[in-house]
Amino acid sequence: MSNVKVGLVQMSCVKETATNLEKAIREIKVAASKGANIVCLQELFTSLYFCDVEDYDNFALAEAIPGKTTETLLAVAKELNVVIIASLFEKRAEGLYHNTTAVIDADGTYLGKYRKMHIPDDPAFYEKFYFTPGDLGYKVFQTKFAKIGVLICWDQWYPEASRITALMGAEIMFYPTAIGWATSQDEETNQDQYNSWQIMQRSHAVANGVPVVSVNRVGFEQNGAMKFWGGSFVANGQGKLLFLASHDQEETNVVDINLRETNEFRIHWPFLRDRRIDSYQPITKRFIDED
Repeated sequence: MSNVKVGLVQMSCVKETATNLEKAIREIKVAASKGANIVCLQELFTSLYFCDVEDYDNFALAEAIPGKTTETLLAVAKELNVVIIASLFEKRAEGLYHNTTAVIDADGTYLGKYRKMHIPDDPAFYEKFYFTPGDLGYKVFQTKFAKIGVLICWDQWYPEASRITALMGAEIMFYPTAIGWATSQDEETNQDQYNSWQIMQRSHAVANGVPVVSVNRVGFEQNGAMKFWGGSFVANGQGKLLFLASHDQEETNVVDINLRETNEFRIHWPFLRDRRIDSYQPITKRFIDED
């Protein structure tokens, strides 16, 4: 397809996982009614963002992938003829957990999963306590409507991840996300942080000539120390904003993406042509120290 309609579900979450899943399915149906071909949900959409604390009880939220939630979403995808991108807490084995996104095709086929590669550890984002870094590498998925790449939240800050995903043939890059502001911060700091987050992802779009879709959650959760900043957006392959959500409202929006633009952008800005792949070996070092 040359034109693809992507649905972004920006929502708040509550403690009851069944309630969150029901809301997500309802909003997937809203997106489908607006013509969406591919619907992306936010990071860990079935629960509160539990990584704001280190609590062993939270491991009970994890599930197998594929498993109960993916089975439910398979039926929804098939019924609505939409691709679903679903970020979940994966229990791989006893004591082994990942932050994982499942991709379901429009005919209800489970296409596979991507495990988050970059795992943060910051105040109120204690993900290293819960998640083992991904070991599947970077992934693309050939869906009915487009070949898509999926990365997750903290992966957003790493140009290496987006470049590799683009080089694997991704026509659109999706970032399910859970990020917000510390309520103790001043407004200028808040705005600077959000701008950095958005600019970074738009730069991935520009560098690779492909659209980027970022879907974040919204609202206060748990102890109120963190306000998720919403601000979900779509940028085309020149970094132009095609859509921008609010910072404080639940929203389901559908945005039209023209995949034919990628060739045009890459012809006029031939970054892939001019890459000096013979010179990039040092990028695999942690730091380049002087001899």
